[in-house]
Amino acid sequence: MRWAMVKAAVAGTTMVALAFLIPLGLMVQQTARDRAFTAAERQAAALGPALAITTDPDAIGRALATTDAGARGRLAVHLPGGPTVGEVRARAADIGSVEEQGRSFTVAVPGGFALLQPVAVDNGRIAVIEVHVVDGDLTHGVATAWLVLSLVALALVAISVLVADRMGARIVASARRLAVAARSLGSGNLAVRVPVEGRQGAEAPEELREAGQAFNAMADRVVHLLAAERELAADLSHRLRTPLTVLRLNAASLGDGDAADATRHAVSQLEREVDQIIRSARRAPDDAPAVTLGCDAVEVIRERVGFWSALAEDEGRPWQLAGAEGAVQVPVQRGDLAAAVDALLGNVFRHTPVGTAFSVDLMATADSVIVLVGDAGGGFTDPDTAIERGTGHGGDGSTGLGLDIARKLAEDTGGEVALGRSAGLGGAEIALRIQTRPEAAAPRQARRRAGRFAVASRRRG
Repeated sequence: MRWAMVKAAVAGTTMVALAFLIPLGLMVQQTARDRAFTAAERQAAALGPALAITTDPDAIGRALATTDAGARGRLAVHLPGGPTVGEVRARAADIGSVEEQGRSFTVAVPGGFALLQPVAVDNGRIAVIEVHVVDGDLTHGVATAWLVLSLVALALVAISVLVADRMGARIVASARRLAVAARSLGSGNLAVRVPVEGRQGAEAPEELREAGQAFNAMADRVVHLLAAERELAADLSHRLRTPLTVLRLNAASLGDGDAADATRHAVSQLEREVDQIIRSARRAPDDAPAVTLGCDAVEVIRERVGFWSALAEDEGRPWQLAGAEGAVQVPVQRGDLAAAVDALLGNVFRHTPVGTAFSVDLMATADSVIVLVGDAGGGFTDPDTAIERGTGHGGDGSTGLGLDIARKLAEDTGGEVALGRSAGLGGAEIALRIQTRPEAAAPRQARRRAGRFAVASRRRG
């Protein structure tokens, strides 16, 4: 924008300067020409009194010597009857035309022009005064005038560029402050605002100040809506405490046994999750504790598969875990990865009949970690619809948010979630690919094609 304003100023000022300075230059040139011929007429008029008194060549010669043009050899007098005093440059035919017509002429001669001025002498005879006007007199001062006019034009252009640059700098600085604030707000800084008062605000144009005020109003509204959303989430989560208390009391009365222990463990974990939700919702964004990004994917998957294995044994579901050896670091939080794995395994238990087998495979590559969750159920009837947020696909009260949780986790790292059919069990298979090197991430469509190819090439036989 700043460079565009400078170019517009240069173009506009140049056109205005040319529109005025070219006519001025031509007028100066014409003025110099008129001045030269006017001076020649004065030189010719100076000899009029001498010719009125006498036509003696010697007397006229002495009169020529007293004039400036005569002293420089630029003046001649053609006396009646043929005698000529001074240096002649005009043609005889031109002299004869002046004598016959009785009026002055300007004719071209070598080195310039000649002004031929008729003068009446005794007995009605006509003498002709010839004044030589050299080319230098016609352009005297014109080059200096053009130089001055050109300098004036350049000064006008320079001033306009300086003014446009200063105006553009103000506009660009204000626009950049607005863009920086927008990016900061988009990155999660809810306290950012655009200055519309004070020195920086006064420098901004009125339109950008209005845009800054609108941005600040929008940011305030976002903060208000997020606070209301956190309050609503905390209130809704708090309502779960009563049924959770009843569940905890009922679980405590179940007695001994693996199923009873698993139920009590699940209720305790559910209580902890609800408490965490309430604390997170009540906490202001600026008060959030620093969280170390990264966890051991093998440890998290082994823990979550171990949790679901108790329920699988109760329902008679064969299961297997492969690839969960050693340690594999992924750039996600432990709780987020656990929630994604729980969502994938929960879909198996929710959408397949009791006794259906499932498997979990973990594979690590140079720049990603792939988690495969497959089952021996009926598979996906519409994979594209199944992965859409909020679209249930089981007809049994499913919210459709489980796969979206896993998809968001993967895409935050540059990975993706792919749905397909398990080559080993014959049912549905979900591939969760987490990118461990963000700089190696490709555009989304390319990542999706590469991810599907990788999943297909690594499926169990």
